[in-house]
Amino acid sequence: MKIQEEIARCENMCVHTDIVDSAARNMPDEEVLYDLAELFKIFGDSTRIRILYALLEQEMCVCDIAQLLNMTQSAISHQLRVLKQSHLVKFRRDGKTIYYSLADSHVHSIISQGMEHVEE
Repeated sequence: MKIQEEIARCENMCVHTDIVDSAARNMPDEEVLYDLAELFKIFGDSTRIRILYALLEQEMCVCDIAQLLNMTQSAISHQLRVLKQSHLVKFRRDGKTIYYSLADSHVHSIISQGMEHVEE
Protein backbone atom coordinates (compact mmCIF):
# COMPACT_ATOMS: atom_id res chain seq x y z
CA MET A 1 0.00 0.00 0.00
CA LYS A 2 1.32 3.43 -0.89
CA ILE A 3 2.12 5.84 1.95
CA GLN A 4 -0.51 8.35 0.79
CA GLU A 5 -3.19 5.64 0.84
CA GLU A 6 -2.14 4.61 4.36
CA ILE A 7 -2.28 8.22 5.61
CA ALA A 8 -5.70 8.73 4.02
CA ARG A 9 -6.97 5.54 5.65
CA CYS A 10 -5.74 6.67 9.08
CA GLU A 11 -7.37 10.09 8.70
CA ASN A 12 -10.72 8.42 8.06
CA MET A 13 -10.36 6.00 10.94
CA CYS A 14 -12.77 6.28 13.84
CA VAL A 15 -10.92 6.21 17.16
CA HIS A 16 -12.98 5.18 20.18
CA THR A 17 -11.40 7.51 22.70
CA ASP A 18 -13.23 5.98 25.66
CA ILE A 19 -11.77 2.55 24.85
CA VAL A 20 -8.30 3.97 24.21
CA ASP A 21 -8.40 6.00 27.44
CA SER A 22 -9.52 2.98 29.45
CA ALA A 23 -6.76 0.84 27.97
CA ALA A 24 -4.19 3.58 28.67
CA ARG A 25 -5.27 3.81 32.33
CA ASN A 26 -4.92 0.05 32.75
CA MET A 27 -1.63 -0.29 30.85
CA PRO A 28 1.21 -1.34 33.18
CA ASP A 29 4.46 0.62 33.27
CA GLU A 30 6.87 -0.07 30.42
CA GLU A 31 9.34 -1.71 32.83
CA VAL A 32 6.70 -4.20 34.00
CA LEU A 33 5.81 -5.07 30.40
CA TYR A 34 9.51 -5.52 29.63
CA ASP A 35 9.82 -7.94 32.58
CA LEU A 36 6.78 -9.85 31.32
CA ALA A 37 8.30 -10.12 27.85
CA GLU A 38 11.55 -11.41 29.38
CA LEU A 39 9.59 -14.04 31.32
CA PHE A 40 7.91 -15.26 28.16
CA LYS A 41 11.29 -15.48 26.43
CA ILE A 42 12.24 -18.10 29.03
CA PHE A 43 9.22 -20.14 27.93
CA GLY A 44 10.38 -19.81 24.31
CA ASP A 45 12.97 -22.57 24.62
CA SER A 46 11.72 -26.12 24.07
CA THR A 47 14.28 -27.67 26.42
CA ARG A 48 13.18 -25.41 29.27
CA ILE A 49 9.53 -26.19 28.49
CA ARG A 50 10.32 -29.91 28.60
CA ILE A 51 12.02 -29.50 31.98
CA LEU A 52 9.11 -27.48 33.38
CA TYR A 53 6.64 -30.04 32.06
CA ALA A 54 8.64 -32.85 33.67
CA LEU A 55 8.43 -31.01 36.99
CA LEU A 56 4.65 -30.49 36.78
CA GLU A 57 3.82 -33.52 38.90
CA GLN A 58 6.89 -34.17 41.01
CA GLU A 59 10.31 -32.94 41.94
CA MET A 60 13.29 -34.44 40.16
CA CYS A 61 17.07 -34.34 40.39
CA VAL A 62 19.34 -33.40 37.48
CA CYS A 63 20.14 -37.07 36.78
CA ASP A 64 16.44 -37.94 36.52
CA ILE A 65 15.70 -35.03 34.20
CA ALA A 66 18.74 -35.80 32.03
CA GLN A 67 17.65 -39.43 31.72
CA LEU A 68 14.06 -38.49 30.92
CA LEU A 69 15.00 -35.94 28.26
CA ASN A 70 17.96 -37.93 26.91
CA MET A 71 20.33 -35.02 27.51
CA THR A 72 23.56 -34.49 29.39
CA GLN A 73 23.51 -33.45 33.03
CA SER A 74 25.55 -30.40 32.06
CA ALA A 75 22.93 -29.25 29.55
CA ILE A 76 20.13 -29.78 32.08
CA SER A 77 22.07 -27.94 34.80
CA HIS A 78 22.57 -24.98 32.47
CA GLN A 79 18.84 -24.75 31.71
CA LEU A 80 17.93 -25.21 35.38
CA ARG A 81 20.20 -22.26 36.23
CA VAL A 82 18.24 -20.08 33.78
CA LEU A 83 14.94 -21.31 35.24
CA LYS A 84 16.14 -20.64 38.81
CA GLN A 85 17.28 -17.12 37.91
CA SER A 86 13.82 -16.47 36.49
CA HIS A 87 12.18 -17.81 39.68
CA LEU A 88 10.40 -20.57 37.77
CA VAL A 89 11.97 -23.49 39.66
CA LYS A 90 13.16 -23.96 43.21
CA PHE A 91 15.37 -26.60 44.75
CA ARG A 92 15.97 -28.47 47.96
CA ARG A 93 19.02 -30.42 49.04
CA ASP A 94 18.81 -33.94 50.44
CA GLY A 95 22.35 -34.97 51.31
CA LYS A 96 24.37 -34.63 48.12
CA THR A 97 21.32 -34.69 45.87
CA ILE A 98 19.49 -31.53 44.81
CA TYR A 99 15.85 -31.89 43.85
CA TYR A 100 14.12 -29.36 41.61
CA SER A 101 10.44 -28.48 41.48
CA LEU A 102 8.24 -25.73 40.07
CA ALA A 103 8.61 -22.52 42.05
CA ASP A 104 4.90 -22.03 42.73
CA SER A 105 1.37 -22.59 41.52
CA HIS A 106 1.67 -19.74 39.00
CA VAL A 107 4.27 -21.67 37.01
CA HIS A 108 2.08 -24.76 37.15
CA SER A 109 -0.86 -22.72 35.85
CA ILE A 110 1.15 -21.16 33.01
CA ILE A 111 2.32 -24.57 31.77
CA SER A 112 -1.08 -26.21 32.24
CA GLN A 113 -3.00 -23.42 30.55
CA GLY A 114 -0.48 -23.29 27.72
CA MET A 115 -1.01 -27.02 27.14
CA GLU A 116 -4.79 -26.56 27.18
CA HIS A 117 -4.45 -23.81 24.60
CA VAL A 118 -2.28 -25.79 22.17
CA GLU A 119 -4.44 -28.90 22.53
CA GLU A 120 -7.67 -27.06 21.61
